[in-house]
Formats: sequence, structure tokens, C-alpha cells
Amino acid sequence: MSPEALGLVMLSLMVVAIMIGFPTAFTLMSLGITFGFLGMGFLVFDLAVQRVFFIMQNDVLVAIPLFLFMGYIIERAGILDELFHAVNVMFGWLPGSLAIATLATGTIFATATGIVGAAVTLLGLLAFPAMLRAGYNKRFAAGAVTASGTLGILIPPSVLLILYGFVAGVSVPRLYAGAFLPGFMLSFLYFAYIIVWAKIRPSDAPRLPKEQREKLTGADTVTLIFRGFVPIVSLILFVLGAIFFGLATPSEGAALGALGGIILAAAHKRLSFGMIRESVFLTVRTAAMVGWLLVGSSIFAAVFARLGGAQIIGDTILGLHLSPEIFFWVVQLIIFVLGWPLEWTEITIIFMPLFLPLLATYHQQYPDNIATDAFFFGIMAALNQQTSFLSPPVAMSAYYLKGVAGKAITLNEIFTGMYPFLAIQVVSMGVLWLLPWLAYGPALAIFGPSLR
Repeated sequence: MSPEALGLVMLSLMVVAIMIGFPTAFTLMSLGITFGFLGMGFLVFDLAVQRVFFIMQNDVLVAIPLFLFMGYIIERAGILDELFHAVNVMFGWLPGSLAIATLATGTIFATATGIVGAAVTLLGLLAFPAMLRAGYNKRFAAGAVTASGTLGILIPPSVLLILYGFVAGVSVPRLYAGAFLPGFMLSFLYFAYIIVWAKIRPSDAPRLPKEQREKLTGADTVTLIFRGFVPIVSLILFVLGAIFFGLATPSEGAALGALGGIILAAAHKRLSFGMIRESVFLTVRTAAMVGWLLVGSSIFAAVFARLGGAQIIGDTILGLHLSPEIFFWVVQLIIFVLGWPLEWTEITIIFMPLFLPLLATYHQQYPDNIATDAFFFGIMAALNQQTSFLSPPVAMSAYYLKGVAGKAITLNEIFTGMYPFLAIQVVSMGVLWLLPWLAYGPALAIFGPSLR
């Protein structure tokens, strides 16, 4: 069998193994080593060592465990609980106020950490029962919780953008600046939908009773807002500002965020050795998963390229003579479909390295076209990968909520509630395409014309 055929067989087996449920990282490593040995001999072991060493050398990846630690500290300190009550006070006068408070809490928590599972779980514990007690339609409530909890995958500091910057060679601070407005644009579209739906179907999102709204305007309101809202927002602005304006690298900013999370926990008198130990354990577990995925995918991609599989795929697609715009949207469609069975980590680490060389080839031919720009492509892909959390059958947000909601709602009811928000995510991609300055504007304002 020729090396190119070995590469294509290896790719096919990888897809089948992941669909069956084999561990992704070790599937990639084992396939890469096995087929690399068949096609290259003992040289595959040298290649594997080089790829592992290359990943270990990358300083940007240090930001991942630090941002994760920051998020877990904030979560374990119960700060999200106070944040939810604070924003509930602030938005209590609006129709669908509890859903709006859920969205605002999810948006703010997204800027503190990109841990989607933690955000959906905590909102499921705090907001979902409160909405059910207030008479909300449980499908609508489930959609609000799951959609709000996934914003952390896009809004900085996003782990996804760190990984994309690593595989694409694009500056992470510039990606953070570019993703800021698209992330809040998506949050605003959710906000508009909730308000409109609450107006059209008030039975699905009843207003808070007048006496309860009056309670929210008592003497403790300012104290609650300052205690639950101001500290975490200040920390977020400090960390992101340090990264955006070049005062700190992403890794240094993440270290500042981790320290700030510890200080916040101590200020709330919830810092303990047990909490730090648990946060460290969760951080190591999650970061190790991402690390092994990076190692496995790097070995797999290197072997696949050496065997000539990437060249065959590239020549086939380029031979179709697609326009840059059609190529751009075909790849985005593939990413959207991949989001049904796969998670964002697998899409970013495994499949992005297949698309990016083709994007670079198009960029050489059409350097001024935004459809060929790795920066804009990455922002759109991050927005696209939001859908992987809301698209069955592997819609992880639904399973996180089901895990804490129990028998209060079925999985199919959660799926039904997520579909409108999934549609909004698709609409947001169209908005970003029509208004690319949402991504380019902040990046150009802060970093100038060089976006690499």
C-alpha cells in the first residue's frame, strides 16, 4: 500500500474510532505511531519526540491551566451565586428578568473563565430551579441556561482561542481582541430573543410579582451589587486590559487572573486549603486532557502530512477551483456538522490543521480577501463551534443541565429549548460576515494593521 493510501486509511480509522467512543488522544497517538511505522519505519519515533518537544516549548499554552485554575477558584468560592443575585437585582424590572439575569451571569462568568461545564452546571443549580418556581416554561428556561453557559468558549479569555492561535500561528491577544465584540454580539442577540419572547409569550416567562420586585430595591441593593458584581468585573477588566494593551502576555495575564481569583475568594472569606486542593485537582485533570489531545493530534497530523494524505486532500479541494468565499463557507459548514458528534477540542486540534494549509494557499492568491484571513477565519470558527454545545446528539450543555436538573426535565425537552438559541448562533455568523469590523475593529485599534 502506498504512503498516501496509508494516510487516508489512517484518517478514516480515526473518524470511526472517535465515533465509537475510543479515547481521542490515545486513538490519535496509537494510529499515528502505527501507520507512521508502516509508512516511515523507525523514523516515526524521532518524529513523535520532536512533536512532543515542540508542544512543551510553547509558552502560550501555559495560559490554559492558569485560566482554568482561575475559573475553578471562582466557581468553588461561590462567587457565581452572589453574581446571579446581583444581576437579578439589576434586571428585575425587565420582562423575562430571571432569564436575563441568567444570561448576564453567564456572560460575565464567560469573561472570567472558559469552563463551559462549570458555567452550565452552576446556572442549572442556581437559575433553573428559580425560573421553574417563577412559572417559566421549562423548555425556555433550559434553553436560556444552556445557551448562557456556553459563551465562555468564545468570549475572552477563551481556551479555544489559545489553542487556535497555537495551531494557526495567530497572535492570541489579537484573537482575544477580535472575539470580544462578536461574543457580546451573540449575547445581545440572546438578550433580544428573550425580551421579545417574554413579550409575545408572557406565560413562558412571567414577570416577577410586584412585591418581589419591591424587595429587590431595598436598602441592601447597592451592597449586593457591589459585593456580587463589581469585584469579579473589575478582575476581568484588569486581566483582559493587561493582555489587550500589551502589559502582559496571555500567560502572565492568566497568572494575574489566578492570583486575583484567590484574592476574591479570600475577600469573600471562602478561601480554604480544601478548596484550593480541589481546584488544583480539577485544573490538572482538565489541562492534562487538553495536553494529551495536543500531543496526540500533533503526532497524528505530522504522520498524516509525511505520508502525503494532507497533500491529496489539499490537491482535491484546490482542484475544485472554489472561490475563496465558497471555500470559507464550505469549511464552516464542515465545522458545524462536525460539532454534532464531536467537541470543540477535537475539532480545533484535529481538523483545523487540515484546513489551515488550504486557507494559507488561498491567502497567497487572494491576500486582501477576508475569507482567506486566518485571523477572521478563527473568529468565525470560534463562533461556529459554539453550536457544538447545543447541537444533538453530543450537545454537552444539555447533559450538564440534565445532570443537575434530574427528573425535572427530560433530555428531549432540553434539546427543544436549545434549538432557538442554536438558530441564533447561526444568525450571528451571518451578522459577523456582514459586519467584519466587529472582529477587525478592536484588533486594529489596539494592535494596528499587523494581525499575525
